[in-house]
Amino acid sequence: MKRTFCTFLLITTAAVINAQMKPEETEDWSRKPAIVTPGKMNQPPSDAIVLYGGAKDIVNWVSDKGSPAKWIADSALTVAPKTGSIKTVRSFGDCQLHIEWRTPAVVSGTSQGRGNSGIFLMGLYELQVLDSYNNETYYNGQAGSIYKQYIPLVNASLGPGQWQRYDVIFTAPRFNTEGEVLEPAIFTVFQNGVLIQNHVLLKGPTEYIGIPVYKAHEEKLPLMLQEHGNPVSYRNIWIREL
Repeated sequence: MKRTFCTFLLITTAAVINAQMKPEETEDWSRKPAIVTPGKMNQPPSDAIVLYGGAKDIVNWVSDKGSPAKWIADSALTVAPKTGSIKTVRSFGDCQLHIEWRTPAVVSGTSQGRGNSGIFLMGLYELQVLDSYNNETYYNGQAGSIYKQYIPLVNASLGPGQWQRYDVIFTAPRFNTEGEVLEPAIFTVFQNGVLIQNHVLLKGPTEYIGIPVYKAHEEKLPLMLQEHGNPVSYRNIWIREL
């Protein structure tokens, strides 16, 4: 009863104050938004950093060991099996990422052996890439999963050999000076225009075996694309720092 009365009093007080206010008293002029020109015909917006746009070079990428990347660079960037994963030369934290990917048209293998790759934000937090069209596997390991942590809300996968896209909003984790996590990493993901991860809070970096545990790291780290033995292709990769 006391809580109900207090709520009523607050609402009544707010109504009285609002009745005395002028419209300009709630106008916010503190920050003028920067102008960004949206991309046309599937092109990146004006403030995006293009990481791979179809040029026959990989200047923005190196191997995960730091040596020159050996993936096949043409109109798309294709995994060369047994050459290792690749990572960006530049490091990123909070970001908006657009990336298009395609699993092989000729189906080979089943479950995790079919069109497997992965997109690792900060090189640590994996958004799974897999041919999940009529391909059963553990659900927190299918396409669109935050690998071994979050099952996608739906399976929005297209068939083998078709280009698919992820649009990702990623928030990097925050740590205090003692290395303790203050805020976890956060993913929101659209696959082919369909929401599949809705503001999910990660339990830690991706682990194939065991429970994820956060360890303090830099505010920005490279984006990594995984080589998992399958010739998965990527194109139209761009990122916006947030």
